[in-house]
Amino acid sequence: MTIPKLHYISQGNSPKEHLKNIQTACSSGAELVQLQLENVSESKYLKIAEGAREITAHFQTRLLIHNHFKIAKKIKADGVHLDKTDFCPTTAIENLYTWQIIGATANTLQDCETLLAKKVDYISLGAFRNTNTENSKVPVLGLNGYTTIVEALNTETPIIGFGGITTKDISGILEAGISGVAVSDAISSDFNSIKTFNQLLSASSTEELRHTF
Repeated sequence: MTIPKLHYISQGNSPKEHLKNIQTACSSGAELVQLQLENVSESKYLKIAEGAREITAHFQTRLLIHNHFKIAKKIKADGVHLDKTDFCPTTAIENLYTWQIIGATANTLQDCETLLAKKVDYISLGAFRNTNTENSKVPVLGLNGYTTIVEALNTETPIIGFGGITTKDISGILEAGISGVAVSDAISSDFNSIKTFNQLLSASSTEELRHTF
């Protein structure tokens, strides 16, 4: 199972806006989208997730659901992304289809080691830099932190960077041994940047485009 190198984490001031942004991201070449809604009831979340599933299926984009693994199973999303504070990956693994992806957030080397032992499919490691939206308790790792952790882990499991990442950061992040990035702000403010991110990450979608012309 290959994990796309660019993950778009949905943003919006309303659930409707999340769906609109997911649609724009898909049509701009996003290979994987993570639906991340805050403060929404389970029934509302399910409804929006169904909408997101329709959009992503149309574009053949992978869809991950943030934290709600029961919804991920119900709508047959491609997988789930778990925050540190939420469910143990083992619980999600037991409740999901075998083909569904399970990713989880880590902030330290110890977090990563715990997650690897639980057999997650990828780890989202950050924060790369301090962003106002993140909890201020989250350590800022930067390139040095990434390099140190990746070298210590020495794992085949993809490590995805997150936390205020822009296109300017990609070459350094890849050199640090990180496999890909999860981006919210930089893409939401300019969906054309997906193409640039993909090219910089030498993501497969840009390769495919080259062959079709």
